[in-house]
Amino acid sequence: MSLATTDLCDAFDAEIQVLEPIFQSFGGNIRFHGPIATLKLFEDNSLVRETLGENGNGRVLVVDGGGSRRCALLGDQLGELAVRNGWAGLVMDGCVRDSAALAKLPLGVKALAAHPRKSVKSNSDQKNLIVRIAGCDLQPGQWLYADEDGVIVSTRELG
Repeated sequence: MSLATTDLCDAFDAEIQVLEPIFQSFGGNIRFHGPIATLKLFEDNSLVRETLGENGNGRVLVVDGGGSRRCALLGDQLGELAVRNGWAGLVMDGCVRDSAALAKLPLGVKALAAHPRKSVKSNSDQKNLIVRIAGCDLQPGQWLYADEDGVIVSTRELG
């Protein structure tokens, strides 16, 4: 079975959530999937850096950035860190920067927009909890699938 979100929706419609179509692709890998790790933060990427410094083991980091479009939560340096540590991708309810460099990395990145301003460092983030983004509740351990057509989430590995 293909891991295309359209095929997965057709085959497993009753088992999945489909995130609202609010994300743009910024990474070099348009299609990516893996088990979810979560962060909740606002305009502070301290915990993003810390988490991407861990072994990703093919996971997808989902960041509830509160939908802020006032600064970026991910740039090329953190993207390179994610690649070095084996992360499959990121889905960010927030912005990225260094978008041309991110597009060259073998990493999936979905975000709201690009923004040139870096984030602040207030260390007020939360990790490994249920987050609500794009109309869906996502929790650590669920599986996320992303491609050209959208982002879907399942409680188990599909395909």
